[in-house]
Amino acid sequence: MDATRHPHKRVFLSPPHLGDDEFRFVREAFETNWIAQVGPQIDAFEAEFAKRYCATHAVAVSSGTAALHLAMRILDVGPGDEVLCSTLTFIASANPIVYRAARPVFVDSEETSWNMCPKRLEEALETRRRKGRRPKAVIVVDLYGQCANYAEIVPICEAYGVPIVEDAAEALGSCCNGVPAGAFGQMGAFSFNGNKIITTSGGGMFVSNDAAVAGRARYLATQAREQTAHYEHLEIGYNYRMSNVLAGIGLGQLRMLESRIQARRRIFEIYRQGLGDLPGVGFMPEAPWGRSTRWLTCITIDPAVAGTDREKVMLALQKESVESRPVWKPMHMQPVFLDMRTECFGGAVAERLYAQGLCLPSGSALQDDELERIIGLVRREFGR
Repeated sequence: MDATRHPHKRVFLSPPHLGDDEFRFVREAFETNWIAQVGPQIDAFEAEFAKRYCATHAVAVSSGTAALHLAMRILDVGPGDEVLCSTLTFIASANPIVYRAARPVFVDSEETSWNMCPKRLEEALETRRRKGRRPKAVIVVDLYGQCANYAEIVPICEAYGVPIVEDAAEALGSCCNGVPAGAFGQMGAFSFNGNKIITTSGGGMFVSNDAAVAGRARYLATQAREQTAHYEHLEIGYNYRMSNVLAGIGLGQLRMLESRIQARRRIFEIYRQGLGDLPGVGFMPEAPWGRSTRWLTCITIDPAVAGTDREKVMLALQKESVESRPVWKPMHMQPVFLDMRTECFGGAVAERLYAQGLCLPSGSALQDDELERIIGLVRREFGR
């Protein structure tokens, strides 16, 4: 159906939500002609981000993927190496492993948070230890606004001497046992893509509590340019720095983060109240160790009980100009990684969540009448 002819305006899954401060900071960048990849906005954005959320040092980069790629480079991941990675995630979590010609090994989810299962992680590390093949790193993903179980994961990785890279792209503002997302690994990565809880239209943040590591990331992200008057390069680097203009958007967005979290948590609660009584419907749980931002409200639909399934509900919403999306297809099921014959420890939990999981519209500017309409459409599909 042509969305432009539909009686209701299209409802997107997670659109940007901008305020007034963003325009003020961007205007300052234009008025002072700080348009390039340096300037007061990017310095302030990095400093404020590091102070308020997660780590001592922050480096604003072009994407969350770039931040993960920098982490792989800094850990000297290379050909023949293995890196463990959550299987239930977006492919950007695993791609940087392949960028370095290394091999991803995937780890299943656990039910409590949908994040990496500590038991499966330990199984994978022990299997590698017996073979004398210690992985170079573990990329732990914080899924849909919720931290993984770091109280168990961190000691396991320490026992096997394997560093953690925390992919917190979806989880800015969440926490585990009072510690904010992004602070649990040797390095961490955030995304400010247009659909995230705050956005710079495109961009990311590399974080670390180690000043030397953060300095190394900044150096590599700036084409590995030496501090000379001429252009001197001893290594290959990348054009990964965020622009000063985009950092201005980020500064304004950052100041609204807590209100955006509260809005999304409220949206989740409205969905829970409106859909929780339907047969076969479940919700992504909030793990007891922390607070989820509820970046996206995710439901599961058990077709054996519901009388319908994820696909039918998604198509029914699509017909009414409402965007929804399946939960991430696990990496070990993706054709590109099947072709590589990658290994996965477990997989049944992630496979079930993909088969039954649906992400509902969760933008922080979503209006109550839009929520009521979405709930009504889902209930109508269950009543068929």
